[in-house]
Amino acid sequence: MLPLDKDGVPYDEGSEKASSVEDYKVTCIQFIKDISTDYLAWVDYYKLPQDEDKKRRDRIHAIVERTNEWIAKIATTIKAVDVVMNDGIQKMAENTAGYPFQIGVFVNNMSGYTLAKPGMVDINVKAAGRDGSKVKLGWHQKEKRFLISSTSSILIDESNITEQEFEMLDLHLTLDAQKCIPRDVISFTVIIVETRDGQEYERRGVSTLIHLG
Repeated sequence: MLPLDKDGVPYDEGSEKASSVEDYKVTCIQFIKDISTDYLAWVDYYKLPQDEDKKRRDRIHAIVERTNEWIAKIATTIKAVDVVMNDGIQKMAENTAGYPFQIGVFVNNMSGYTLAKPGMVDINVKAAGRDGSKVKLGWHQKEKRFLISSTSSILIDESNITEQEFEMLDLHLTLDAQKCIPRDVISFTVIIVETRDGQEYERRGVSTLIHLG
């Protein structure tokens, strides 16, 4: 695995990762291609029905293509390349596991790879449980609701989030990207929990990438 940000030091100040952003892009594009074979191997291991097997493989291949397109064309700093690359790895893991219930995360009616302007950004999270199950917003870690990686300082407002369970979840979150500038990139992961009789039954993450324009 490639190293992640350490000690909060900006990558572009004396970074030891690469001699240039362009060199680092080439390295990371190859890394995304290489690591995708590990996720495809997991799909093999699961021995899924043909339709589901094809769906997960197609999604992994599409993630490789889109992630590497964003690394090549949108990322302008080593930090931005890292945000996009790690988002792609996260997406591959999520789609290798598959989605047993319905989830959608939308920014400006786009999902997965999205575009917004610096400022307050609306995030619409939708989900539905199966066969009478309910859904709610979960936690990425015990003390951290969202996994967030960004080239600028951002915050997702958690003040109005409820622990309530819903048959159909249709939630609006506000992402404060007022400190961002055009060409910044943000990756965030939302966790949705499916419950039965008040007990957690399944949990899945959805990672979204935003290009500030």
